[in-house]
Amino acid sequence: MASQGTANNSGDGEAKALDAKALDPKVAEAIAAADAAGPQSGETVRVDSWIWSVRLVKTRSMGATACRGGHVRVNGDRVKPAHAVRVGDEVRLRHDGRERVVVVTRLIRKRVGAPVAAHCYIDDSPPPPPREAVAPAGIRDRGAGRPTKRDRREMERLRGLPTPGDDDGLGSDIAKDIGKPTP
Repeated sequence: MASQGTANNSGDGEAKALDAKALDPKVAEAIAAADAAGPQSGETVRVDSWIWSVRLVKTRSMGATACRGGHVRVNGDRVKPAHAVRVGDEVRLRHDGRERVVVVTRLIRKRVGAPVAAHCYIDDSPPPPPREAVAPAGIRDRGAGRPTKRDRREMERLRGLPTPGDDDGLGSDIAKDIGKPTP
């Protein structure tokens, strides 16, 4: 049985070596350095540290805050920042109005460059929503000058703000009540 375990480990190393040879030499060198600095076999990494290391969040404290806020799930369960991540775990992160779904393929402890980080997970995230081609309301061309009253009312209508002439019940009743005797 022990020979099978070493055969699998050496096969795993060969796959990593073949993977590294197909890459740019600098990226392959960085991957090797990340593997050397990573945890030994059987060890785990904190989830907040891992999502920071693979560049899903900008800082480790943002990763910890996301975990405490319930924005990070590992295998469907909300987790604390110190939760252990293992190879094969599915990590879901809600960040910047988007959900990222990644499967852990390599554990690392230290932050690495983007090309190396891309080899540490498989991204199963849904595509980001398309950006709107229409210019947002209220944006004017540079040098167009001050908006006219008509332009301002058009911008307010697009934003959904009430204009003074609308019968929305806010100020029109007060004008009607002026001059009436009080009961």
